[in-house]
Amino acid sequence: MNITEAKTQKFIVKFFPEIMIKGSKAKREMVNQLYNNLRALLKRISEEIVLKKSFDKIEVLVPIEVVTEARIKLMDTPGVEFIQEAIQFDNITTLDEIKVKVNEVMGKEIVGKTFVVRAKRAGSHEFKSIDIEQTVGGYMLAYNETLGVKLKGAQVTINLELIDKQLNIITHKFKGLSGFPIGTQGAILSLMSGGFDSTVASYLTMKRGIKTHFIFFNLGGVAHEIGVKQVAFYLWNKFGSSHRVTFTSVPFDDVVTEIFKSTSESYMGVMLKRLMLKAAEKIADNMKIDALLTGESVAQVSSQTLRNLALIDQATTKLVLRPLSTMNKPDIINIANEIGTRRFAESMPEYCGVISKNPVTHGNYERMQKEANNFDYSVLDKAVENAQVTNVDEIIADISDIGQMEVVSDLSTGDYTIIDIRQNEECIKASCETIKIPFYKLKTEFKKLPQDKQYLFYCDKGILSQLHAQYLKDAENFTNIKVYRPAN
Repeated sequence: MNITEAKTQKFIVKFFPEIMIKGSKAKREMVNQLYNNLRALLKRISEEIVLKKSFDKIEVLVPIEVVTEARIKLMDTPGVEFIQEAIQFDNITTLDEIKVKVNEVMGKEIVGKTFVVRAKRAGSHEFKSIDIEQTVGGYMLAYNETLGVKLKGAQVTINLELIDKQLNIITHKFKGLSGFPIGTQGAILSLMSGGFDSTVASYLTMKRGIKTHFIFFNLGGVAHEIGVKQVAFYLWNKFGSSHRVTFTSVPFDDVVTEIFKSTSESYMGVMLKRLMLKAAEKIADNMKIDALLTGESVAQVSSQTLRNLALIDQATTKLVLRPLSTMNKPDIINIANEIGTRRFAESMPEYCGVISKNPVTHGNYERMQKEANNFDYSVLDKAVENAQVTNVDEIIADISDIGQMEVVSDLSTGDYTIIDIRQNEECIKASCETIKIPFYKLKTEFKKLPQDKQYLFYCDKGILSQLHAQYLKDAENFTNIKVYRPAN
């Protein structure tokens, strides 16, 4: 075989070490699952990709024209510890054949450098692995201008595998995702806000081999939902597309309105999290899923103290996993950056904190029960009934970028009325008419206003105003809304 004429690239897939130490039955099941996952993923790239499974590896032959795409998919598949790119030669029986082939492929790599040869052998041969190393090393030393053989700390390591009569020359090695194959560890329902925490948490469960479905509680209208769908699709497509999962969207604006009616101000944040778990539990029951996933980290915000997390967990009988519970925010952001979700998270609002003023940091069990008893749970039941379920692979048409609402900074450019949508009693002072409608009342109150006027939504950070304006435009067909952002 002349390497310049090669039409395929060989990859050797090595398994996550924890797979290798399992009992024989569990190991066999995991290897079979990984093989099936890779087969499903790679066949989408090319029907000509060939896979061969053995007890400690999976060999993959890939047409040259799709090598890059296949390599990326192998590196992003849970269960893969690392992948080796190799050039394969068949019907190799002697040391002389081995040394010539290896020098043909790797000679140029060791010019002007120190090198060492490492060989592994399986099968029946008249020589040992060390004989391969010494013969190849001596031959390459004689026929190339090198700095010599160096057994420790060499600049170039030439890795060889001889399996019966098949010689594999390892040319590159790439780190895989590690973890267990998806499909071996059951399913979980991830509470997705689209921010740093929930996306990283979802990635970690996918990496651990858990089939991760998504549930989203819509507090911000169409724009927010599409943003979360974008990142959910990205995560699934990159790390979990060997299995089909769902995206459930639960309309939660009426739930928030009921919280404002029935719950004391300091307990609103904890109450919202409890209601999300309750709703997720109902959806998970229908899906026959035993566990819920959140991106909460201890002490990151007021609702995430140990006491408050305990109060939140009282709302469900499901197992709640929090893989980020002891992680620092910079570490979470670093992972988001590595996996490619940072660009989504940076533009995604976190709603859970917007409804709490002077939030309790060490809630009381008896007080929490009283607050919970005041809530009208028929509102929550209705929200769950109105939930929309979509297969993640079918939402691609919904995740295209949505147009941003027009922002006005100069009030002299038109005849405007500003609507201050902040939840406090304060109302912005401006050179035009201003009125106060808290964001959680916009859905019902805005339609009562004269619709021959131009309205500007205002809030402190511009997040709520942007998304609620987008919601009323998309869902209710209002065209007389813009966002007010004062010039600094």
